[in-house]
Amino acid sequence: MGDVWHHLREECDRLDQRAELITPVSERPFSVVTTFDDRIVIRYRDSGEERSLRREQFVVLADRLTEGSIPLENVPPGVEPYMTILSLSPEHASKNGMLSRSPDTAVGGESSYLIPPEETRTRAERVHDDAVLFADLLDRLDANDPASLDTEELTDLYVLLSDVQRGADRVRKTVKDHLLDRLGADQQLHGRFGTVRRTTRERRRPKNDETVLDALDEHGIPHEWVLGVDSDKLDVVLAVTELTESEVYNADEQVYVQKTGVDESAKFTRLRGLAARLDEIEGGEDLHEDLTDLERRLEKALSTG
Repeated sequence: MGDVWHHLREECDRLDQRAELITPVSERPFSVVTTFDDRIVIRYRDSGEERSLRREQFVVLADRLTEGSIPLENVPPGVEPYMTILSLSPEHASKNGMLSRSPDTAVGGESSYLIPPEETRTRAERVHDDAVLFADLLDRLDANDPASLDTEELTDLYVLLSDVQRGADRVRKTVKDHLLDRLGADQQLHGRFGTVRRTTRERRRPKNDETVLDALDEHGIPHEWVLGVDSDKLDVVLAVTELTESEVYNADEQVYVQKTGVDESAKFTRLRGLAARLDEIEGGEDLHEDLTDLERRLEKALSTG
């Protein structure tokens, strides 16, 4: 594992700061923040959450891969980023939904779950493009009556709603960080569309294990009162052993719709068509009428709200 870990850290440190990695099942984008001797720290793009991927968990997964490939479609969510990072190393390869050991040392850093920086739009560009496509779709469909839409239209509507929501949340976090620099205690800022103010919530995180256990000893509190099963480590064990989920988890079934793919080429084609159409009407009466109608509807909504 020494060589594997060394190569993993090398590949992570070599990544462009703008590069994005994607988890293989849920397709959550994330970036590598930094690497240490015992862990790799990542940050999810959609939530800003940072997470430490521990070396010992990579050891467990790498040992399992010496016995054969691991199908990625069934790995627990907590294990997905481990698989993505492992696919960067020259010792492993991801292909056809499987992660396996690879004797080909030329594939390092060529993971199918890595988006090169030149193919990555900025967050603002992504949310702008998706919002334009979403607005165009709303103009053509009656979203107030989903039952009247055919299956393809409903699917497109759901995918774009998901993309706009996630993209807007990412941009909102960036804007929030800059607003906090300008907001004093108990201060409000007013814009054309609304008002914001600073709020404070307390988030608690345990101190390191040694500090916590020493504090328990000082008060005569048994360690077992606070020690428990680590779900992240348990998920890794589930991915590499015959242990079944039902043996260690109580699960409630929830039915939901999961977006499993986005056709970016179809998006681009539609955006190009919309851009051409907007160029034709820029400064024309149709555009003016659209804006006037929008203002009229907003004024009516505000007066009856």
